[in-house]
Amino acid sequence: MKLFSWNVNGIRAVLSKGALQDFIATYDPDILCLQETKAERGQVELDLPQYTEHFFSAVKKGYSGTAIFSKTPALRYIDGFPQDIIDTFNVTGDTYGDPNAEGRIIAAEFTDFWVVTAYTPNSKGDLSRLKLRYDSWDRACLAYLKQLEQSKPVLYCGDMNVAHAEIDLANPKANVGKHGFTNEERKRFQDYLDAGFVDTFRAANPNATEKYTWWTHWANARTRNVGWRIDYWLASKAIASKVKNPQIHPSVMGSDHCPVSIELYKGADS
Repeated sequence: MKLFSWNVNGIRAVLSKGALQDFIATYDPDILCLQETKAERGQVELDLPQYTEHFFSAVKKGYSGTAIFSKTPALRYIDGFPQDIIDTFNVTGDTYGDPNAEGRIIAAEFTDFWVVTAYTPNSKGDLSRLKLRYDSWDRACLAYLKQLEQSKPVLYCGDMNVAHAEIDLANPKANVGKHGFTNEERKRFQDYLDAGFVDTFRAANPNATEKYTWWTHWANARTRNVGWRIDYWLASKAIASKVKNPQIHPSVMGSDHCPVSIELYKGADS
C-alpha cells in the first residue's frame, strides 16, 4: 500500500497546472493526504472515481484545510481535535483566530490502523504564533495521537512546520531561533519521538543530507536545493516495522512543497 502526503499550497492551483493529475497518474497512491488545500470540496473541479474523498476545510475561505483520498474507504473520519483534547490543552486560539476552525487535522480509521494528517500552524516570522504551537497545539496533537493509538497504530503525516535537526535544513546556523527552527518547535517534535513515534524517513536514512520537502520562492532556492525537511510520515512503534521505502519526491512540481511517501506491508519482513 502506497501512502503519500503533500502540502499542495492550494488544490485549485495544482489542478489548474495539471500537477495533481500528473502526480496521481504517475504515482497512483492508495492513500493521499493533502494539506493547505485552501478550498471547500464544492470549489474544486475534480474527477477521481477511484478514490473516496474527504475534505476538512477552514471556515475562512481560501485558507488552510486538509483532505484525504483513499482507494479503500475509511471506516470513519474525525475532523479536528475532540473537545476533551481542546479543553485539556487550551487550544482556544490567538490573535490569528481559532485553529480549530482552520481545517487543520483529520483522522481516518482503517481496518488495521489510523491515518492522521495535519497542517500544523506556522509560528510566523515574528514568532507570534509560537506560543500557540508550544503551549497548546503540539502538545494537544501528541496527546490525540496517543489517544487514537489506544485502539490501533497510527500513521501521522503532514506539514509539521519544523525542521527537527540541523541535518534537516540547508542553512541551520543562519536559522537558529527562527520560525520552523526554534528550540521550542524542535523540542515539541522530539516529544513525538520520545513518545514512541518513528520518523520513518530519518530512521531509514539517518545520515542522508540535502533531503528537503519545502523551498522558499526566493533566490532560486529550489533549483539550488536550499530547503527544509518539514513534511513527515511518523509511525507508531507497533506499525513502524511494516513501513518500508520512505521517500521524498522533489521532482514533483506544482507547490513549494514536494510529496513524501511510505509503503505499508502486511508482513514486517515483506
